Amino acid sequence: MSFLNLFFFDIYPYVAGTIFLVGSWLRYDYGQYSWRAGSSQMLDKKGMRLASNLFHIGILGIFFGHFFGLLTPHWVYEPFLSVALKQKMAMGAGGICGILTLVGGGLLLKRRLLNPRIRATSSVGDIMILTLLVVQVILGLLTIPVSGRHMDGTEMMKLVGWAQAVVTFHPGASAHLAGVAAIYRLHMILGMTIFVLFPFCRLVHIWSAPVEYLTRRYQVVRNRR
Repeated sequence: MSFLNLFFFDIYPYVAGTIFLVGSWLRYDYGQYSWRAGSSQMLDKKGMRLASNLFHIGILGIFFGHFFGLLTPHWVYEPFLSVALKQKMAMGAGGICGILTLVGGGLLLKRRLLNPRIRATSSVGDIMILTLLVVQVILGLLTIPVSGRHMDGTEMMKLVGWAQAVVTFHPGASAHLAGVAAIYRLHMILGMTIFVLFPFCRLVHIWSAPVEYLTRRYQVVRNRR
């Protein structure tokens, strides 16, 4: 058991991070034609807009919530935000974004499995990664009742300590997780596994988000005379 704890929470984060970064770089260099979202909207638009918007809004909220919530040092928000209040905000915002993602992801998965045209053009990887994302959201939602037993934020701060120890390369990060409930550990392991699979599935299109549109110059378009 101690070996599994050491592997999954001291070693696996760096394995997952290396595969995520190096794998994405190699695919960008050698698999340009496969670097796409693989949208199926042209095959059938029914329900696509609602499902896709719910899923993407929810998952973006979850990503940035985890990113800033776990990696922001405690001293940054300590003067105006207590740990207990941060815990309540995380439970509320995380719950809302989780439900949005679950509903949207569930609709997208149902569409891929039950729509004959979409199913015919879906790869095993498409279905697998969407299924894993839905399962991951379910695990995340299941952590909320467990967090409710620790409203002082002590359980949350253990997760924060682990995440910050990993990204700052401090040895013994798993020590921060002493006594943490199994549901958190499952959620973390599956999350890291999704990063491992990231370079090998359609998720790579996230790297190509069109953020440059926010800063590019206006295009002047004139009518033909």
